[in-house]
Amino acid sequence: MRWRLLVAYDGRGFHGFADQPGVPTVAGALAGALARATRAAEPLRLVCAGRTDAGVHARGQVVHVDLPEPLPEVRDRRAGGGARPMSGADLVRLVNRQLAPAVVLRRADPAQPGFDARRSAVARHYRYLVWNAPVPDPLLSPVAWHVPDALDLRAMAAAADAVIGGHDFRSFCRRARGAGPDVPLERHVHDATWSAATGPEVGGEGTGLLLRFDITADAFCHQMVRSLVSACVDVGRGRRNVADLVALLRSATRAGAPAPAPPHGLCLVDVAYAP
Repeated sequence: MRWRLLVAYDGRGFHGFADQPGVPTVAGALAGALARATRAAEPLRLVCAGRTDAGVHARGQVVHVDLPEPLPEVRDRRAGGGARPMSGADLVRLVNRQLAPAVVLRRADPAQPGFDARRSAVARHYRYLVWNAPVPDPLLSPVAWHVPDALDLRAMAAAADAVIGGHDFRSFCRRARGAGPDVPLERHVHDATWSAATGPEVGGEGTGLLLRFDITADAFCHQMVRSLVSACVDVGRGRRNVADLVALLRSATRAGAPAPAPPHGLCLVDVAYAP
């Protein structure tokens, strides 16, 4: 039976989501835990909505996997120790007992017929955090990029507005292996915004700004969000202006593009599916 999983993870200890021989990955850890919980006789193949890179986090990653049917029975202590079929809640508990807190299974439900975590998705929402302050914050450093330079948030917001809509994002994406430089990478960005928060919960009022870049698109290409963040931060620093970013976008080449922002500030927040 095909199952739909909602997964969160701290990406720092993994070489990305996709399974890779010889290195720790989210898919490898999750597949192993699922196999032990369900006593699967065959290796499990996981398909995710967004293949996050090494160091990138997720709170709303969606995964599908075909699990043995029927699932093993479990003992119900509340029912006097009698056996009953394993439920999605049982699967969550058994997996999290093995992997939490680095990887957490938030939900597990039987999927509708034909569901595909990647192909059925209609939009993905990523969030990138920037800690803008003179000194780093130890509690934010695992999930936010520390930028000590003064940033113009209004200019960054204007830069984000410029990428909304359908564009060829070759200037902001790493080409797939085997793809030529003339192959377009067209994506449609539904929304892209910068916002800021201050206060004790982000290091103490007046000590800095926690900047948040939220972007939603039908799909993303490799390093697209991190490259856009880096370009927007350059605009905020005054090294570029919005016209420079638009010119880079239209050039369809990475020549002159800044290096991508560090991976640890990026998180896959949500994946949307048609009703």
